[in-house]
Amino acid sequence: MAEPSIRYPRRVIAVANQKGGVGKTTTVINLATALAAVGHQVLVIDFDPQGNASTGLGVPPAERQRSIYQVLTGELSLDEATMATQVPNLQLVPATRDLVGAEVELMDGERREARLRDALFEGAADIEFVLLDCPPSLGMLTVNGLVAADEVLVPLQCEFLALEGLSHLLHTVERIRRNLNPHLAIRGIVLTMFDKRNNLSEVVAEDVRANLGGRVFDTVIPRNVRISEAPSHGLPVLLYDWRSTGAQAYMQLARELLGRYGKEAA
Repeated sequence: MAEPSIRYPRRVIAVANQKGGVGKTTTVINLATALAAVGHQVLVIDFDPQGNASTGLGVPPAERQRSIYQVLTGELSLDEATMATQVPNLQLVPATRDLVGAEVELMDGERREARLRDALFEGAADIEFVLLDCPPSLGMLTVNGLVAADEVLVPLQCEFLALEGLSHLLHTVERIRRNLNPHLAIRGIVLTMFDKRNNLSEVVAEDVRANLGGRVFDTVIPRNVRISEAPSHGLPVLLYDWRSTGAQAYMQLARELLGRYGKEAA
């Protein structure tokens, strides 16, 4: 596929939601793949000890000799821990279970909130988009992700009380902005697992848009069996079944994201 006509300065996007099961890792994998598919240089940093983003990009635990844990502890540079994936233009810094210990180890370390930011400052020079798959909590790893990021993308499942959980994350983002990263911005909210057969999905979507307006992306990610099946094959849904509604939704999300950047630059 041809190179994009616009090359973007590097943007670090933390994909975060303290609630699990909202499509966070799925969004990281497939948005990254969609951006790479149109020619952008993309890096995924798996910052979740579960390592699901690494698995979903075809890197099983046995192949993760180098990981983001070693970057945080200073054993490796970011570039040394980066590996290629089966997706052209898409690289990965995988996660291992060692990250569980990092939460504790970072508590008493120097520059504990800025370890990832420092690593990014020294590496990933040719990357246009860095997507951070943050863990489903608001602990030290997520704080590191938010301090390192330029902006936050929030996947939000179309379910009851969705806004209540979102408010905690937005308050955390505001505290990080005030105290540690004044340039941190909310890139937007992505509605996920939308079931058009379920009236609740429509109600939640309307409620979120009424409260958050333009922060909510127009693109909605549907509940789709192909999206659910793809990780078990170690594939993004765009490689597993690019014709599926889920794959097409993530391509549309990538187009909308790039379009928002284009409007800001205009």
